[in-house]
Amino acid sequence: MGLIDRLRQWLGIKEAEETPEERQKTEELRDQFKERYHNFKVLLAANQKSLEAMAEIEHALFGNKPFSMTFVKSKCTDVAVNVLRMILNLEHLAPQKYDLLSPIFFQIRKSIDDILMEKRPFLPRDIVASLQNRNIPPDLVGSKMASLSEMGGCCNVDIPQGFVITSYAYDLFVQAGKGRRKEEALQTEINRLMQTCDFDDMESMHAISAKIRQMIIQAKIPDEVVSQIEIAWQNLDSQIKLENSTKDRSPIRVALRSSAIGEDSMNSSFAGQYHSELNVSKDSIFESYKMVIASKYTLHAMMYRINKGFKDEDVPMAVGCVQMVDAAVGGVIYSANPVDMSDNSIWINAVFGLPKAVVDGSVPSDLFIVSRFDFKIVKEEIAIKDKKFVCYPEEGIVRMEIEPSQRTIPTISKDQVIELSKIALRLETHFGSAQDIEWAIDNNGKIIILQSRPLQQNRLSDFDSSNRETSPSTIEDFLKKYPFDEKDLIAKEGVAASSGVASGEAFVALKHVDILKFQPCSVLVIRQALPEWATVVGQASAILSEQGSAASHLASVAREFRVPAIFGIKGITSAIKSGEPITVNADIPAVWRGLLHTSEIDKSTCSTKNNPMKGSPVYSTLERCSRHIVPLGLLDPDSSDFKPDNCKTLHDITRFIHEKSVSEMFSFGKNHNFPEKSSKQLHYKVPMQWYILDLDNGFAKPIKGKYVKLEEIASIPMVAFWEGFVAIQWEGPPPMDGKGMMSVMFHSTANTALTTGIKSAYAQHNYFMISKNYTDILITSENPYNILIA
Repeated sequence: MGLIDRLRQWLGIKEAEETPEERQKTEELRDQFKERYHNFKVLLAANQKSLEAMAEIEHALFGNKPFSMTFVKSKCTDVAVNVLRMILNLEHLAPQKYDLLSPIFFQIRKSIDDILMEKRPFLPRDIVASLQNRNIPPDLVGSKMASLSEMGGCCNVDIPQGFVITSYAYDLFVQAGKGRRKEEALQTEINRLMQTCDFDDMESMHAISAKIRQMIIQAKIPDEVVSQIEIAWQNLDSQIKLENSTKDRSPIRVALRSSAIGEDSMNSSFAGQYHSELNVSKDSIFESYKMVIASKYTLHAMMYRINKGFKDEDVPMAVGCVQMVDAAVGGVIYSANPVDMSDNSIWINAVFGLPKAVVDGSVPSDLFIVSRFDFKIVKEEIAIKDKKFVCYPEEGIVRMEIEPSQRTIPTISKDQVIELSKIALRLETHFGSAQDIEWAIDNNGKIIILQSRPLQQNRLSDFDSSNRETSPSTIEDFLKKYPFDEKDLIAKEGVAASSGVASGEAFVALKHVDILKFQPCSVLVIRQALPEWATVVGQASAILSEQGSAASHLASVAREFRVPAIFGIKGITSAIKSGEPITVNADIPAVWRGLLHTSEIDKSTCSTKNNPMKGSPVYSTLERCSRHIVPLGLLDPDSSDFKPDNCKTLHDITRFIHEKSVSEMFSFGKNHNFPEKSSKQLHYKVPMQWYILDLDNGFAKPIKGKYVKLEEIASIPMVAFWEGFVAIQWEGPPPMDGKGMMSVMFHSTANTALTTGIKSAYAQHNYFMISKNYTDILITSENPYNILIA
């Protein structure tokens, strides 16, 4: 207790007690504060959430991690919901003061919703379309079937007869798959499940994939679709029997081939991602149709679309129904070198039986490299072919052993090599780019083209200059540049399916379920280059396979994602252990133990340097939405332009509201005087007089009496402020010396803070209004000012 207080107590002078009116005024002040501060806290929390969502949008646009339309919609919604929450809470802080913000917000929100709600173009209402129609639109039948129909009419090539079950038929199926009511539609349930997908959780994705596919297989095909397919089948059967009037009159068999919208496009081949049903009878066509539809939701197809930035709703599945070719020989032609754009040679891969063995990488294939200028065979590699796929007599296909005497003979003659090369160049000229062509030769020696799409090639620009400098074409040159030893060499065989150099920890996958445990930036090591492994290609540093060729579907996907890949390395799954650091140089090709540069793998840069989604529908949607969300134009709160009608984006609105909300909370302390008797005086050695009003949990415990000590204050911002405020110690009053009172009087003439009757900062009252997480400070002087800390 101070000297003055002791004198007051000795003289019997009591402090004036707070009157009922003053107590009521203080409680009203506290109630007002609590309501305002609640709105202020909610506003600040919403501001933080909206800024975090904006940061995630920017990270998605400038990073290299794939994202889906679920991400786009959720982040745009997160920002909009939290900005609206900020507007509503600002209205509570300052009623009718910022009314212009709401209409501006809803105008911006409408622009975002218009982008998010864009629909596919209206389609013709054709359930089936004949391949003899040379001008069927790709949006109706998919690029694969549209291209097949087109080349059958203008490129002097033979294609199988058939028809297409269109994307309009797909829409009818998924909109009525579970019932006629909209809420029971198959698509509604698919959308619900897709919105729950966590694309970083493979097990969850696998479960959702299985559930959707099972729903599709169990769904009923609409009667109008069934009717049109039956009519188209009958027409096809009649046409084929008419052409074969003196030949085989057995029931026809067809291949049901996926032809989804976007499939076989220039930058997205979807190679092997969807399912084909081969050698199908009339009795099985509807179940087979649903199997192809369901393949849209296999795990690898879903991940491919996400990595390539396709909206699920923009990929309806048309299905080609074409006459089955019982191939004696089949394969793939590349009209240019797939791993070196500077090489214009024609590459032909061939196997006995169906071309399936080439595209799924399950059987070694013959390779013929042909000059496009004179059609001479530049290189010929005849593989040992022990198996082939053929049509089963009844239905379906079967894998058969090849007679030992036939295993090493060439699959095609030199004349057939030349003819296939000429077809490849005709198709390349017609479509205007290098082509990836699937073909078959029937038992009568007739060449039939099954598919032609843009060839996915490695380009020099796909790899930065530093990577190109560090990928010498010989082992000797490689060892001169990098700290490897001959003993580190694991393999120096195989074919480059996709060029480049990469390092990472090996992930040896012996069965498909292993993919659920795949770690990003690992080197995928597998036995067969099956299309299913495309699930993780976008996350892999490199791929090594014991089987497969540059003509396989997985090789096409690896080139799309610019992932180095070597196929045909015998015993590689046994030579490497999971977790072992390895380096892959597909340009030699060779594999070493150890890492290329450092002892640690940089997982932030091991994936594709350029975002594979850039330019895709999903990426473009987020990019367009972000223009209404992220840019910030309101920068200077002191500018005359800092007003609601200059808010052009949601970021502008958050900036404006944040600034004004602080001002409104500041004005609360400035405009509300509270009775000094309702406050507690701070008991501290600094001689300034500080009065503290606890508005809400600002004290650690109830305080009795008129004084409060610093250690009894629980207000976080006030304690933080005070630590800085008293960082420089006050030296105290001048010391008493031998001259006694005269010394003090003398010092008072120089230090007016000690002179009675003269204005002094130490003599004036200064105020804290506090709560647990808020402090409003009013420092009184000739120019009073406030400090708001929250």
